[in-house]
Amino acid sequence: MHVPDGFLDAPVSLAAGAVAVAGVAVALRGARRELDDRTAPLAGLTAAFVFAAQMLNFPVAAGTSGHLLGGALAAILVGPYAGVLCVSVVLLLQALLFADGGVSALGVNITLMALVTVPVGYVLFRALLRVLPKTRPAASGAAFLAAAVSVPASALAFTLLYAAGGTTDVPIGTVAAAMLGVHVLIGVGEGLITALAVSSVLAVRPDLVYGARGLAAKAPLRTKEAAV
Repeated sequence: MHVPDGFLDAPVSLAAGAVAVAGVAVALRGARRELDDRTAPLAGLTAAFVFAAQMLNFPVAAGTSGHLLGGALAAILVGPYAGVLCVSVVLLLQALLFADGGVSALGVNITLMALVTVPVGYVLFRALLRVLPKTRPAASGAAFLAAAVSVPASALAFTLLYAAGGTTDVPIGTVAAAMLGVHVLIGVGEGLITALAVSSVLAVRPDLVYGARGLAAKAPLRTKEAAV
């Protein structure tokens, strides 16, 4: 998903950069309400996990590989604003230390992998929790679906940016089919990883899962064992 330097023209890259700066600025203000003495360490651990996970690729099809984007996971664990900051910091370090995605394309990558995946994943997770049973397996299933949808949503956003300012001769239809087809499969892998991580934290410290806090206040999450 990392967009390299020069893949999109200057106007589109600059516009995406402006969106990224504005989004991160809003996230900095909003994160003050989400982070406290308990959740700040979890935000650091989440960023470290996303950084490590993005360095590991897994095969998809026809020689294609993908990696965890982490937006939905970060949003569910530490909140949407803090989640944007976690993913943005990861992308910044990757661009500066490993030239992964390129510095001039940093705004594009933050827009795609932080400002798209985080709100899509968080909103869908919260919406599912409103209608699903108040149990840990149900919350894990909601996390799976939220993460699985957030990845192709990011791929769709890239396709729109490419249509506006792509610098290659590849037809937009070909790009759309390739991006969406591959990232649907990647989304399944991301969903599984996200569900496992969220379920693990819910099992030991459900109070630390930001996305489930409001729900837990009304009707505490139950495991299957507790419900029996």
